[in-house]
Amino acid sequence: MSERRPAPTVGQVVLGRRLQELREAAGLKREEAAQVLRVAPATVRRMEMAEVALKIPYVQVLLETYGVGEEETSAFVDLAEEANRPGWWQRFHDVLPEWFSLYVSLEGAARIIRSYEPHFVPGLLQTEAYARAVMEAGTIGQTGPGAIERHVSLRMERQRLLERAEAPHLWVIMDETVLRRPVSMCGEVMRDQLDRLLEFAEQDRVTLQVAEFAQGPHPGTYAPFSLFRFAEPELPDLVFTEYLTGALYLDSRKEVATHLEVLDHMSARAASAERTKELLRERRADF
Repeated sequence: MSERRPAPTVGQVVLGRRLQELREAAGLKREEAAQVLRVAPATVRRMEMAEVALKIPYVQVLLETYGVGEEETSAFVDLAEEANRPGWWQRFHDVLPEWFSLYVSLEGAARIIRSYEPHFVPGLLQTEAYARAVMEAGTIGQTGPGAIERHVSLRMERQRLLERAEAPHLWVIMDETVLRRPVSMCGEVMRDQLDRLLEFAEQDRVTLQVAEFAQGPHPGTYAPFSLFRFAEPELPDLVFTEYLTGALYLDSRKEVATHLEVLDHMSARAASAERTKELLRERRADF
């Protein structure tokens, strides 16, 4: 059995799209590019779609065929070599589902992350004890102690993203259910988590809002989802939404626009950032 290929890095996605743009600008079809490489057209498609790593010799030949200059080719190759390096998260391959690997890569490259969470505190904002309690409840499908600790370690590692000098802007709308549902019989777990949320609420690059029960239903009451926006012009906005055993990555303009409209509608109706702090402090007083 062949070893599964890790999810592509964002760099591979961006450079794959760039290769496609250069091919199209040169007026070549995939079949013609494949003839130059003496490979099947599927090989060119898979590189452009980031389904395989970027093979440097192939990249160099294609760039020459597309009329790309020597200096730009050298820079592209350097970027391709960097993009092909395994992401840090790949050392968690034993517990990281393939469908979530791309999410972690996107998360690390995004300039803005907007999320709706109806059930739990988002992973990037969870305390270690809260994360462990959620996973012990069986939400990950593997409840062995070793697997749980590996998942907790992965989640804590992901949170280093918010400590970077160029951290993304994280804008989260949480359903009030998140504050009301205890994840542990130990009140300290929820108390510490609320303290953590209050700390994040004071950070410039984190925006927290609560969708209060009193506001009634809203258009996002289906499933959690996140919208990623990137600095790279080659990479369009992407939407991630998950279900029990997998996830979907949506990049069509219509679907992304619909999710963005829903987020804008929800943020307009949800508690303001200041009101959210009040709600967090009120809930904190219950513990």
